[in-house]
Amino acid sequence: MILDTNALSAWLDGDPSIESRLASAPLLVMSVIVMGEYRFGISSSKYRAEYERRVSPIEIDLPLLGASAETAVHYAAIRKEVKEAGTPIPWHDLWIAAQARQHSLPVLSRDAHFDFVRGLTRITW
Repeated sequence: MILDTNALSAWLDGDPSIESRLASAPLLVMSVIVMGEYRFGISSSKYRAEYERRVSPIEIDLPLLGASAETAVHYAAIRKEVKEAGTPIPWHDLWIAAQARQHSLPVLSRDAHFDFVRGLTRITW
């Protein structure tokens, strides 16, 4: 399962409702896109040091998915599909969806626009 940024935030904020989803995942991975979004989000926070302290072990412990030429093929296909369907999604979530489809992994997210991506399973909490 790939964590979306809102899932990572909920986890790091100690949201108890996400714990069962995380515990039941046979595989948990992090996207480099999500790490970039999260780090950007905390960069201006007055609690930046605390958030960085919380995220550091996750960066070390979870496998980090990067983007490859194969990911780019999935990205282009998904972007075309959602554009033609009239259901575009944010560019950063297109990359997360591409990684998820490439690796046949569900996405843990509260963002319903992932549901527009064929062949992708979204899990929420």
